[in-house]
Amino acid sequence: MPEQRRGFVYGLAAYLVWGLFPLYWKLLDNSGAIEVLAHRVLWSMVTIALLVVVLRKFGRVKTVLRDPRRRWRLIAAAALISVNWGTYIWGVHNDRIVETSLGYFITPLFTVLLGVLVLKERLRTVQWTALAIAFVAVIGLTFENGRPPWVALILTFSFGLYGLAKKQAGAGAIEGMAIETATVAPVALAAIVVLGVQGQSTVTDHGVWYLVVLLLAGPITSVPLMLFGAASTRVSMTTLGLLNYITPSMQFALAVLLFHEAMSPMRWAGFGLVWLALAIFTWDSMAHRRRIQSLERAALTASAV
Repeated sequence: MPEQRRGFVYGLAAYLVWGLFPLYWKLLDNSGAIEVLAHRVLWSMVTIALLVVVLRKFGRVKTVLRDPRRRWRLIAAAALISVNWGTYIWGVHNDRIVETSLGYFITPLFTVLLGVLVLKERLRTVQWTALAIAFVAVIGLTFENGRPPWVALILTFSFGLYGLAKKQAGAGAIEGMAIETATVAPVALAAIVVLGVQGQSTVTDHGVWYLVVLLLAGPITSVPLMLFGAASTRVSMTTLGLLNYITPSMQFALAVLLFHEAMSPMRWAGFGLVWLALAIFTWDSMAHRRRIQSLERAALTASAV
């Protein structure tokens, strides 16, 4: 199988797994979001630690840790992804899956805005139009709910800033995850101990099956991240960007069709504007890429003459 096709399969698998996450976290809604988050962090660290040993990446982890700039960016990434994970789990447990999907629909647009504000990238007029439409959508949903869609906004900001921190750290997928989970694992372990001492731990109250499902949080978190890492080195960013919409689309469908979350006319209108913004942004990105490729081919042809 050609590497590009293999990368597409890896990326598709990662986004499909992420799209099914609501089904998994719903299985654990007998426990509080903080307790589930703590176990997710802890067992993710165990899984990643095993991978570091098996794949002999300890030397690379130490290399990253020796660089203060990269180390502090990964510590920041650890805090951001913890907020993201905890908010997502809380959203699923509290029947706010539609709102979580909105967060991940908006994230690509927020990532572009971060590129402008932090990395000093320049946007084309069409891209600014897409961002403006998405902003109008968020305003509309705020009026519809009587409050901003906080779950969506926290997921958007935390994951967008997480991606920026990861990009600036420049660490590999496994090395980065090893440092991130090791950073927050002591806090997660402390939370588990405190809940146990206070008699508020629930993970052992619902049978062996429930505990086994919880322990699977480590590999379920780690495997799609590794698949994504393998895909990102084999396919273009345009392809990854298109695949990115699979996850929130699946989550939205699960929320509406399986969990029967309410969708008012204003909510449909808000999501419609977000989808319009994404369609405009994707069309412009693909058109721009085709223009660049055409110019590169023309330049190669001219130099060959």
